[in-house]
Amino acid sequence: MIEIGKYNELRVLSKTEAGLNLTDGDKLVLLPYQYVTKGLEIGDNANVFVYIQKDGRLTGTTQKAYAEVGDFAFLKVVSDGDDGIFMDLGIDKDVYVPTKEQKRPMQKGYKYVVYVYLDENSDRLLASSKLYDFVEDENFDFEEGDEVSLLITEETDLGFNAIINNTYIGLLYHNEVFDNIQIGDHRKGWIKKIRVEGKIDLTLQPSGYGHILDSKDVILNALKKNGGVIELGDKSSPEEIYHQFQISKSAFKKTIGSLYKERLIVLSDDSIRLLTDEEAE
Repeated sequence: MIEIGKYNELRVLSKTEAGLNLTDGDKLVLLPYQYVTKGLEIGDNANVFVYIQKDGRLTGTTQKAYAEVGDFAFLKVVSDGDDGIFMDLGIDKDVYVPTKEQKRPMQKGYKYVVYVYLDENSDRLLASSKLYDFVEDENFDFEEGDEVSLLITEETDLGFNAIINNTYIGLLYHNEVFDNIQIGDHRKGWIKKIRVEGKIDLTLQPSGYGHILDSKDVILNALKKNGGVIELGDKSSPEEIYHQFQISKSAFKKTIGSLYKERLIVLSDDSIRLLTDEEAE
């Protein structure tokens, strides 16, 4: 079965004046010659993105689309239309966003995170910036502490909303973000907490003892490279700590606390120093 708005593996059936006819054994898809890869012959398979032309014809392209149906993506508005706008999908076919599917008015030249879907009646490619209409809010396929992929969608008073694994939505709190985050960024993150009401708190740093072990090695190596001293300590700001080690202040304090208990370092408010072999004895 051909899936419109997605990539399909189809067989080359025949040649026409306009291009190659591809088939799944049931329907035909026209692949214009400008998108035919070198050496593609009758009987070969081709992986193409399928969409519907205005005349209703199924058409394929070998261009790389920025998103498929069912994806959240960060796309640019390229033109205005009747009661809506068009966004660049990376192929010759733009995706239409009706005005009623715009959370806020969308302007030409700007980029927005949208969800790509098919119109139920016409199979036309559409998109929506009303993201909450398309995310799941139950049956989570992850647990607290799991690593996930994030797409940053918007900044709020509390922090940054992010799409999780292209399916759910969660929040990165401002006081736990020390990096320069932009809307549309793809980031690796972790599930910090799943609340009773189904809301999800996120973090950009892993938690748990395994992460502390990794951080210990990083800090010890940094100390050795810096002559045994690092100008960071208990009173250093979270931003200073994250800039150097890409971990939160909480994780930093746990890590240096562990190194101190192992008699590997000496602590002060503004620095840590590697103990010499003589001092450690």
